[in-house]
Parts: sequence; structure tokens; C-alpha cells
Amino acid sequence: MSLESRIPNPGSSSLNPDLDWSQIKETISMLCLAMAQIETTLTDSSRSVDELSTTFTGMAQDARKVMNLCEHADSAEKWETQRTDIMNASQQMHAQMQRAIVAFQFYDRLTQKLHHVNESLSHLGDLIGDSRRLYDPGEWNRIQKEIRSNYTMECERLMFDHIMQGATITEALELYRHQFEQTENMQVADDTDDDIELF
Repeated sequence: MSLESRIPNPGSSSLNPDLDWSQIKETISMLCLAMAQIETTLTDSSRSVDELSTTFTGMAQDARKVMNLCEHADSAEKWETQRTDIMNASQQMHAQMQRAIVAFQFYDRLTQKLHHVNESLSHLGDLIGDSRRLYDPGEWNRIQKEIRSNYTMECERLMFDHIMQGATITEALELYRHQFEQTENMQVADDTDDDIELF
């Protein structure tokens, strides 16, 4: 059983506090959020590194194929017969380079997500350390809204909302992955018609 599935998330009731409201429950929800953010960051980064490894291996194989074809194209007649194969291998390398460029964008997402975790924990630390604000549900709600407003991806906002509503980390991660995959599939479909530019 993983750690994430053993942590009960009470959810946040800072927006509508009742008699059962406590800063301890709010803290647990915020820590669950940080754990979910770290897990999504690790998973997304791992997928991108796998994609980079695959594309670079493919590019190396295609480059070797082009070199071999060029070595044997030592006459005009041979060049004409090899030209189509060289062109096909070059086009494959181009497509793999585009996939690699997209995969390299994981670094921006990685730093952004880790920045969000750091911000969340900083807000939490500041609030816990301030006895005037610690027992005020309105203060908890304020920092939660501030944290949510910093997210740029819809899947992050959905995960945040579900954690604050009491979803387990596992449930929130599943929702995030589903939403993230849908978004990526839409982006891949959009990118098939356009060349990716570095600058």
C-alpha cells in the first residue's frame, strides 16, 4: 500500500467553516496537495525523459542509416537509387527532433510545478507561524485562493479543487492524469500541422 493511499484527506472547510473546523485538518489538506503536486511532477518528468531517450535513440539510428546510404552512393546512378531512402530517414529525424523539443519543455513545467509546491508550503508555514491568523478560517481560504490562482494548467486547478473537497491523493492524481492526457492529446493534434520553432 503506497503512502499516498494511507493518508486520509479531510478536505478544506475554510470557505464554510462549521463547528468541526480545525487548522489541523486544513494543514493536512494542504500537505496532501503538496504531495500530489510532487507526485505529478515526478510522473510527468519521467514520461518526458523516456520520450527524450526514445527520440534520441531513433535519431541516432536514422543518422547512422543516412551515413551508410551516403557512403554507398558513390556514383550518380547509386545516388538516385538511395535518394528516396535518405530523404525518408531525414524526414524521420526531423519528426523525432520536433518530439524531442516538445519533451524538453518538461523542464519548464518541472520548475513551474516545484515553484508552486514551494509557494504552497511557504504560505502554509507563514500561516501556521502566525498565531493571529492560524485559527481564522478566512485566512486559510485566502491563501488557498491565492495558491489556486497561480496555477496555469486546468488539470492543476482541478486537482487542487478535488484535494480541497476531500478527495484522496490517489483520486486527485487520477483526475489530474486523465485531464493532462486529454490536454496533451489535443496539443499533439494541433501540432501535427505546424512546425515547432525553437525561438
